[in-house]
Amino acid sequence: MTLSSLIASTDVVSVQGSRNGNVDALCFDSRKAGPASVFFALPGLKADGRRFAEDAVERGASVIVTQAPIASLDVTQIIVTDARAAMADMASAFFGRPSRQMKVFAVTGTNGKTTSAFLVQHLCESSNTPCGLLGTIQYRIGSEVIDAPHTTPESVELQGLLRRMRDAGCDAVAMEASSHALAQRRVRGMLLDAAIFTNLTQDHLDYHGSMDAYFEAKALLFEGLASQEGKRGKAILNGDERYGSRLQDRFGKRVPVVTYGVGNGCDFRASNIQASQTGTTFQLDAQGRQHLVRLPLIGRFNVMNTLGALAAVVSNGLDLRGCVQALAEAPQVPGRLQRIPVKRSFQVFVDYAHTPDALENVLRTLRDLRPRRIITVFGCGGDRDRAKRPMMARAVEALSDFAILTSDNPRSEDPQRILRDVETGLRGDSHTTVEDRRDAIFEAVRLAGSGDVVLIAGKGHEDYQELATGRIAFSDVAVATEAVKRKPVEGEP
Repeated sequence: MTLSSLIASTDVVSVQGSRNGNVDALCFDSRKAGPASVFFALPGLKADGRRFAEDAVERGASVIVTQAPIASLDVTQIIVTDARAAMADMASAFFGRPSRQMKVFAVTGTNGKTTSAFLVQHLCESSNTPCGLLGTIQYRIGSEVIDAPHTTPESVELQGLLRRMRDAGCDAVAMEASSHALAQRRVRGMLLDAAIFTNLTQDHLDYHGSMDAYFEAKALLFEGLASQEGKRGKAILNGDERYGSRLQDRFGKRVPVVTYGVGNGCDFRASNIQASQTGTTFQLDAQGRQHLVRLPLIGRFNVMNTLGALAAVVSNGLDLRGCVQALAEAPQVPGRLQRIPVKRSFQVFVDYAHTPDALENVLRTLRDLRPRRIITVFGCGGDRDRAKRPMMARAVEALSDFAILTSDNPRSEDPQRILRDVETGLRGDSHTTVEDRRDAIFEAVRLAGSGDVVLIAGKGHEDYQELATGRIAFSDVAVATEAVKRKPVEGEP
């Protein structure tokens, strides 16, 4: 691509140096710079990208995009007011604006993004629409599965993945849009066919500062939807959620809105919800018809995830009846109320729930299964929102019979300090503390008896634990499976 075309794709304050030449690559990590590459000097919370511009030039970068000139460099410098916005614009142009050639379904919200994205992909694939996936657990391009370092990649990586999907024959993509990614303009430049809002509850306030700021970050997805040119995308909103109503009030006159939920008046409405240990059934009212939905996922919150996914794909041309039939084969999402597949007189589930609302939802779902007791293993991540720690404890205490407090991903924080924060939310004595997570899981399984349910919450699909010394290999699913297999069978000598 020519440099002049790249410059024309975004708002520029000035250009110092030549506008001639070609661009072969874009990067924001100086270590990935090479000949004829453009390096974006991004401002960061911990380090200013301008510090690494000289290293990028030494590695071959011929152009620097920066918010302030760097006097020591003798290469073309593109001066912009917002380097992240410029990077997103240029990345979209560099990779040929792939979102214009695909159906793009983006999901945002505190909880439910991953399951919703998996369901959108499943429904598209079941309707003979090849669909890529971008989210917390993995990225999928056709049959290729890639580990996901971020829920929503940086814009250069994101646009590159979209282009690879398009080249691989994907006609659609289902993606999660995190609040961090939206605030950092990573999704800017994408043309959406549907933006799904799941819910908003307390999380990430260490980054956003307040619930209002957190909501405004989520609202950026719909602002982009409302202002995009080239597609008439739809807002798919949770009609039972007050923040969904706020989005409808703000954007309802600018974009088509489709609502979902259990309340009267929702365009995709569920009623008569029946949960069992193997799945959920409910009546769906949509498009003037009623359908019985059989879903191999457990819980009311999964009904909501399903409604949002259905509303998004059906509103964009997929057959409703065919989608309802496909839901009977919906995939189990790793780490989302995942049952440990060992037949015993008790059950063990692993779930990613790491917010007060998510814990409450998953525990209410398990309570509906009428267990003798619920034993919950949980902790809170370090270097993250401290205010939610006692709130998580209260949710667990209210809906569990016994709780085991343990480490989650302590990161650089003292695990004991995290546990003390959690304990401030507890009022009774039906709990214990086992700092080592492996020991805590084994203790929960040891305590489990006939008819009990064990919930291991917080890390879900993750196969690592983040400590002050770095990451170590750790999987709740693997440890729980081992603990169950090692537990003596009831009634045996």
